[in-house]
Amino acid sequence: MQYAENILETIGNTPLVKLNKLTKDLPCLVLAKYETFNPGNSVKDRMAVKMIEDAEAQGLLKPGGTIIEGTSGNTGMGLALAAIVKGYKCIFVLSDKQSKEKMDILRAVGAEVIVCPTDVEPTDPRSYYSVSKRLGEETPNSWYVNQYDNLSNTKAHYESTGPEIWKQTGGKITHFVVGVGTGGTISGVGKYLKEQNPDIKIWGIDTYGSVFKKYHETGIFDENEIYPYVTEGIGEDILPKNVNFDIIDGFEKVTDKDAAVYTQLLAKEEGMFLGNSAGAAIKGLLQLKDHFTKDDVVVVLFHDHGSRYVGKMFNNEWMKKMGYID
Repeated sequence: MQYAENILETIGNTPLVKLNKLTKDLPCLVLAKYETFNPGNSVKDRMAVKMIEDAEAQGLLKPGGTIIEGTSGNTGMGLALAAIVKGYKCIFVLSDKQSKEKMDILRAVGAEVIVCPTDVEPTDPRSYYSVSKRLGEETPNSWYVNQYDNLSNTKAHYESTGPEIWKQTGGKITHFVVGVGTGGTISGVGKYLKEQNPDIKIWGIDTYGSVFKKYHETGIFDENEIYPYVTEGIGEDILPKNVNFDIIDGFEKVTDKDAAVYTQLLAKEEGMFLGNSAGAAIKGLLQLKDHFTKDDVVVVLFHDHGSRYVGKMFNNEWMKKMGYID
């Protein structure tokens, strides 16, 4: 008989799926690393379990403890699934720009959810960074995850996602394209792939309102680059320790409108019902078309599932209200 001992054993070994219609004008082969096949429907399951296991080993997370984290939703889901199996409580802090579906899903798996305003400085006591950190200090027998600076995040992708992509492409991958938020995925996968072949190009997809692209190109943290944006799960107004800028060859920015429109197009043209960051990732890849040749194998990682965005990017009334469609 073949079965997993618990739901956590089903994390990883997600498929590579060829894109056909949206990439028809590109000279190269484009393959999607399809992370919604993880049990929490996102790539974040990988690092959530790794961060918990490392915290247990270091004595930071003790039996019956409470896991506290600021999340855009997906890391929270991965943490919640692991917490259920391992017997922990969860408190998650989200910003109010995250979809209602994400908040409802976290509550559905037993987490306490606290919502904070988006349009405040990261250092503001009301920000979701500040609130989650304060709760971590005030709550007895708790562990504050801090996925942005917790390097177990990067380690998870160095140990699992990177080797899977290398093996699945038979070592033929030439480019890796992925949206960047905490930086764990791009840094872990990028480090592993460049160790196998230093010529592989690592591209990060960024959004307008985020500091990554300018900082990577100039070394300047420009606060004038920061403003509220709609795209979920990528971009930052801080520099997480998990973003290893030395491994990244370049950043490409995608507008909120394009990210939303291409999220719909992935579903309608490719049958891929995916989240908002996937729309940004495929549009960013298309914007990079001049970097690819006929012999290239480009892998784009799709983070999460469309069910998280039914009230937003997949709701035409919302899309019209935002001015994204006529």
